[in-house]
Order: sequence, then C-alpha cells, then structure tokens
Amino acid sequence: MSQVVFITGTSTGFGRATAETLARRGYNVIATMRGVAGKNAANAEALRALAAGEKLALQVLELDVTDDSSVNRAVEDALAQAGRIDVVINNAGVAALGITEAFPVEQFQALFNINLFGAVRVNRAVLPAMRRQRGGLLIHVSSAAGRTVVPCMAAYCASKFALEALADAYRFDLSPFGIDSVIVEPGIHRTPILEATAPAADQARLREYGAAAEYAARVKSVFDRASASPETPDEQLVVDAFVRLIETPAGERPLRTIPTPRLDSLLDPYNTAADQVRQGIAHMFRVPELLTLQQSAPAGG
Repeated sequence: MSQVVFITGTSTGFGRATAETLARRGYNVIATMRGVAGKNAANAEALRALAAGEKLALQVLELDVTDDSSVNRAVEDALAQAGRIDVVINNAGVAALGITEAFPVEQFQALFNINLFGAVRVNRAVLPAMRRQRGGLLIHVSSAAGRTVVPCMAAYCASKFALEALADAYRFDLSPFGIDSVIVEPGIHRTPILEATAPAADQARLREYGAAAEYAARVKSVFDRASASPETPDEQLVVDAFVRLIETPAGERPLRTIPTPRLDSLLDPYNTAADQVRQGIAHMFRVPELLTLQQSAPAGG
C-alpha cells in the first residue's frame, strides 16, 4: 500500500514541488490549498492535469488553514478517499518584514493564524486517525529564522520559533503512539514567498522612525537580491529533505533537518546543543522514555 501524504500550501513553492515529486515517486498525495475555485484555480487545475496526464495518485482539495471547518472538512475528505493519512507536511506559511513597532497586533495575529495555528488545526484534525493506526509522521516547515532572529522580521521569526516549540512538544507527546514529529529549517530559497512578504501596516508609526527605518530596507534588499540571483537554490533541496524524512524508518528521523547547506555551520551547533538540553529536560521532568519513539509501526502499514 502506498503511503498517503497530506500537504498544505501546495499552490506554489515548496508545497507544489513536493506534491509533484512525491506523486511521481508513487505516493498517494493529497495536495491542499485555499481558493481552488478562485485565486488558485489555475494552480489547482495544473496539478489535476499533471495527475491525469501522468496517471498519478494526486488529488487536490480545498483547505484554508485559518478556518477550522475548512481544515476538518479536508481531512475528513482525505480519510474518506484514501482510508488513512500517513504523513502530514505543514507547509502553508506567509512572511512579513518591517520595523517591529509598526506591525499592529492584528497583523501579528493574522501571521500567527497561518504559520502556527494553521499547523495546530491540521494536526488536531489528523492525529485521531494517526493514533488509531499507531503510526505517522508530522513534518513542520520552520525556517532558519525559527532558530535565529533576523532583524526587522519579528512577526515571522516569532511565529517560526513558536512552531519549533510546538513540533518539539508533539514529538514528546506522540512518542507512545509511534508518531514522529520533525522540523525542517530552510534558509533562503527562490520561492514566491520572497515576493509576497508583507510590509508593516502602521505607516504613521513607521514615519516616527525616520532614517532608522532604513535598516528594514537593507534587510529587504538581501531577500530581493536572493530572489533575483540564479545562485539562490530553488525548492528541490527542501523537497529532497522531505523525501529523506519520509523514507527514513520511524524512530530514526532527526528532530531537526537543515536542507540549505550553507546554513549548516550556523545552525548545527545550536541544534546539537538544543538536543542535549532536550535530553536533560526529559530526565528532569521524569519522562526519559518519551525521548524514544514507542510502539512504532511502518507509516504505510
């Protein structure tokens, strides 16, 4: 039986490339996105045409990660069609860049509603089925900015830091059920998120910063240059990381994966230290057995 992979945010970028790659590798892919009959109609149709043309097990479902009903309906439809969900890739996300004070609370809330609470909604909808089947894999798409703070990216970094904590906690909680929770931490890749980064909304507050607001422009220029540079990696390194995690046996997957090679020297020491602290915390709070995946079953079994 081919494994069933449920992916959010598949209209473009990492999600779209992952859906196509996994379907071509023989997985049963449930590709979800919002606006399949609206703003993303062309993207949805392109995936459906690919599936029909290459006879792939690839289905497109409507899913808005900010809407409980939409998430629950998509998961119910996926389970009705496929019978199970073995892997979830929480990929849907948005970015923001600007002077922190100029982001009103509502803008922080909107970003967290996608980057953090979207994963909470999807996981809550999927986990009852995974617990019943005694196995599964949750992949959370974080960022290098979920481990290090990028100036003028407070809202984005905070949401990804929170996602890291959430995924780490799931890894403890779900160990008795043979369910893995892992994190992927990409750096800068050429994807549409670079072109759709939201600016700060409070222009009046921004004007009060005067010349100091120029620091945000400097940070943005780094992303602009990366977006235009052919040397910036595309999605494939991240897609390959997803494939490796899915195809690694349960219980052997690392908690954190860095798919962008030039970030290894920056993040590896941090992640190694964090793993040592994590082990100490588990012993301190008398749950060392949660460091090891328990009662594991093959994700497709």
